[in-house]
Amino acid sequence: MRIGTHVSIAKGIWNAPGNAAKVGAEVFQIFSRSPHGGPVQPITPETQKKFREEMDKHGFDTFYIHAPYFINFASVKGNIYYGSISVIREELERGSLLGCKALMTHLGSFGELTDEEGIEREVKAIAKVMDGYKGSTQLLLEISAGAGRVVGDTFEELAWILDDKRLKKYDIGVCMDSCHAFQSCYDLRTKKGVDAMMKKFDKVIGLDRLVVMHANDSKAEYGKHLDRHENIGQGKIGLEGFKAMAAHKVLGKMDWILETPKDDPQDDPKNIAILKKLRG
Repeated sequence: MRIGTHVSIAKGIWNAPGNAAKVGAEVFQIFSRSPHGGPVQPITPETQKKFREEMDKHGFDTFYIHAPYFINFASVKGNIYYGSISVIREELERGSLLGCKALMTHLGSFGELTDEEGIEREVKAIAKVMDGYKGSTQLLLEISAGAGRVVGDTFEELAWILDDKRLKKYDIGVCMDSCHAFQSCYDLRTKKGVDAMMKKFDKVIGLDRLVVMHANDSKAEYGKHLDRHENIGQGKIGLEGFKAMAAHKVLGKMDWILETPKDDPQDDPKNIAILKKLRG
């Protein structure tokens, strides 16, 4: 189990490894572009070289990329739908150039579509993303907190997408998020709750598809479907929940990435230190 956090790429994507090292991270996550849109810096041969040098300098061998927030594979608006397909494919290619392990993405919202119509659009979009892709960065679908009509808040909904015959041939995994799962009625406050959630995940999706976890406590009470992250041990999941997750035979062996508040420069170091202590 390695502990990391999301770090900035300000003034050059090659600065990310150094930023991660400063806070005591063992792995890290970045946006390779602005999460809200805008100009995108190309991954040139020089960029690749500088990034790899910084990875080696700071002793990192693994990092992850988070897709932009505007992705919506279920949108009925052509510019958003096809733009989402294009951006995710580009991010997979960019990740492959940099040696990124996996790219996680949110799935968007059904809006006014029925669940069946929305899932169909999701599957078609992801199939277009993956068609002809030969890179090394794996695509991960992230569980959502489930506000409104947001896609992917249950294991069954993720499996509905992943198990479609048009996608079964691709190596697509899942990114767990402790806050999102807790908000989507998977109770992570106790060992019993953690064990129950993981047993269900294995039955519905399969543990072999679980790749990485976003480690976030929750500001909101259990099952409210509110995506509000909190520092470890200061939210409604609590330290006992994270201790149980760290001790789990599967969760305790994967990379954990913090997406907790950064209101103070010491927030990341404190959260990382807490999780390192919990893993023993």
